[in-house]
Amino acid sequence: MGILPRDFYARNTVEVARDLLGKVLVHGETAGRIVEVEAYLGSGDEAAHSARGLTPRTRVIFGPPGHAYVYLIYGMYECLNIVAEPEGQAGCVLLRALEPLAGIEVMKQRRGNKALCNGPGKLTRALGVTWENYGADLTTGPLRVEDWGYQPGEITVSARIGISVSAELPLRFHISGNPHVSRP
Repeated sequence: MGILPRDFYARNTVEVARDLLGKVLVHGETAGRIVEVEAYLGSGDEAAHSARGLTPRTRVIFGPPGHAYVYLIYGMYECLNIVAEPEGQAGCVLLRALEPLAGIEVMKQRRGNKALCNGPGKLTRALGVTWENYGADLTTGPLRVEDWGYQPGEITVSARIGISVSAELPLRFHISGNPHVSRP
């Protein structure tokens, strides 16, 4: 129970991705159970931002594990990834969907009366995660991942969504049957 320690993230990206399912992302007064993730590997994964090496944009992915990698897609949606692997090795986990648990009224104000967290851009907007959270230490700050003791049960594995390269890799994980997953 409590905030996940750095050594939780300093492991193989796929293991971290699977083990994040059921954990709780907390930001301020909002929180949601992680129900869907995608792993992005450093080498051999052309869909990973880090595949081309260290750049100003990807520097956090090569840094200490347990930090936030936030980037913008379509010029309007922030996406939140969590850095995995030991420092110097690239790997991160995209949070794709959350089950809202706390601060639901705040989430509704940010998103309207829409599906709150069933997509990577939706969950960041609902929880107020922005580019300003790039590099945030998830083991100490107001943006963090906690273990509330939930066990996810059966996990579904599939190809990642919305990418055109390395799309065949089975690196998307979600809690089977959870209604908050972005796509069943």
